[in-house]
Amino acid sequence: MQLFTSCCGKGFEGKKKVETEPARKIFSLKELHSATNSFNYDNKLGEGRFGSVYWGQLSDGSQVAVKRLKAWNSREEIDFAVEVEILSRIRHKNLLSVRGYCDEGQERLLVYDYMPNLSLVSNLHGQQYSGECSLDSTARIKIAIRTAQALAYLHNHVVHGDVRASNVLLDSEFEPRVMDFGYGKLMPDDDEATKARSNNGYLSPECVASGKESEAGDVYSFGILLLELVTGKRPIERLNATTKRGITEWVLPLVYERKFGEIVDQKLEEEKVEEKLKKLVLVGVMCVQTEAEKRPTMSQVVEMLMNESKEKMSELEANPLFKNPCREESSDVISEEQQ
Repeated sequence: MQLFTSCCGKGFEGKKKVETEPARKIFSLKELHSATNSFNYDNKLGEGRFGSVYWGQLSDGSQVAVKRLKAWNSREEIDFAVEVEILSRIRHKNLLSVRGYCDEGQERLLVYDYMPNLSLVSNLHGQQYSGECSLDSTARIKIAIRTAQALAYLHNHVVHGDVRASNVLLDSEFEPRVMDFGYGKLMPDDDEATKARSNNGYLSPECVASGKESEAGDVYSFGILLLELVTGKRPIERLNATTKRGITEWVLPLVYERKFGEIVDQKLEEEKVEEKLKKLVLVGVMCVQTEAEKRPTMSQVVEMLMNESKEKMSELEANPLFKNPCREESSDVISEEQQ
């Protein structure tokens, strides 16, 4: 238990329960080669910061997702099995915990339960494995709240460090399961990986500048995720061969003008859908403030998303953050001229 506390920086409640939990299963490399058809390209589900993910079927018929980690970090003496076991003990219904692992030769593999509805990015952006599934407003609100709850819980133990749509998986009931938390220690970024992350649209300004992960950085990334959920647009869009646009660049002016109907995903044709999703937009904007100290904590985000009182919604809408700064400056100038 002392090792768990030192790794995560905070104590873990429920000591007896943690100590009696079973260790993760150790898979053989042969077993996982067989399950994934030797990591066949046709079985590949995607690729992320830490490695490629493959669909597999074990000998008992159960389906799994196998993450094949990139080149092992040799700069530190890290006990892979111990670190995986520690992270596996961070358990929440909306976190996707590791089911098992393989540590043979140069191979480091993590085994998860397979999520039949794949990732949020697949559902929002129609990638090849998901078809053209469009989540309705109720599903998006549920995903937002449950993901926020998972991250708030996670912040009692570790920083996620890579919050984005491809790391939010959906089970058979479209319940979100957040994955890839806490593996920054196992897989430190190289220069190329750092550059790629800096350009993905999710990283906060301070994380881009310092390369350091933080809870406030997770909040910023979650804010981008909220805007992505509402708009159905990627964090960074390519407008033409030479021009890209970040999601906040076009969302913020529309928030100032209260044009929520133009922000919401045009695939959603529900009645009053902009009213249903307005709170997600406003909370998202609060999360993506440039100054880290002005952002809410994930626990505060959960509270805002779950509170359904009209009074709280009115307070949220009245926040000065949502007033057009250009219009305020213009009003000040007019006022001075009138005097």
